[in-house]
Amino acid sequence: MADDCFAHPRLAALYDVLDPDRTDLAAYLRIAEESEARRVLDIGCGTGVFALLLAGRGIDVVGVDPALASLEVARAKQDGARVRWIHGDATGLPPLQVDLATMTANVAQAIAAPEAWEGTLRGAHEALRPGGRLVFETRDPAGRAWEEWTREHSYRVTRIPSVGPVESWVELVEVSGPLVTFRWTYRFAADGQVLTSDSTLRFREREEVEQDLIARGYVVEEVRDAPDRPGREFVFLARRP
Repeated sequence: MADDCFAHPRLAALYDVLDPDRTDLAAYLRIAEESEARRVLDIGCGTGVFALLLAGRGIDVVGVDPALASLEVARAKQDGARVRWIHGDATGLPPLQVDLATMTANVAQAIAAPEAWEGTLRGAHEALRPGGRLVFETRDPAGRAWEEWTREHSYRVTRIPSVGPVESWVELVEVSGPLVTFRWTYRFAADGQVLTSDSTLRFREREEVEQDLIARGYVVEEVRDAPDRPGREFVFLARRP
């Protein structure tokens, strides 16, 4: 089930405006170039920002996401028709043979349940051609990123044309082992509506992720540092033999 920040129509429509900094995607574009990818599966594509960047480079893209509201935003964008959008997740994909599968931003960590994670890795493996690659990022648990998820650090007011000012902030709800739950709050000045969105991320150790990949039939090619968060994230590159 998708979090409300992606699944609620009012929040999905504003997602790109409220989270405009996507400099993290530059590293994924470089990996697509390195891989000479002509066909890409974007798992957890959300509002389609990365999928459309790829499509703009002439790449054949399939974007899959469980949040229908986010997919509707993606479809409505300029060139949205160039991407094949699938409502669902990686565990129930149609037959594909892609060169690269991606999970950008928080997607890998948001797949918190072990059975869902295993199914996602299996589904991506089946979608890749032999020699195809899977790339995704996860935060290093040692960085304890959740300690900065406070109203003090995150509060902002975004003034959006035709919508008006929107206040937003995040607060930590619970830390339970590798699972971290937090809540985003959004207040719309125009009508006073307050919406919240709870999310849970799983913080996996590097060795755990490598073992999971190997168990699902991948070869771990490389673990890189994330250029937008140096020393705080792992970027995994794995290959289907």
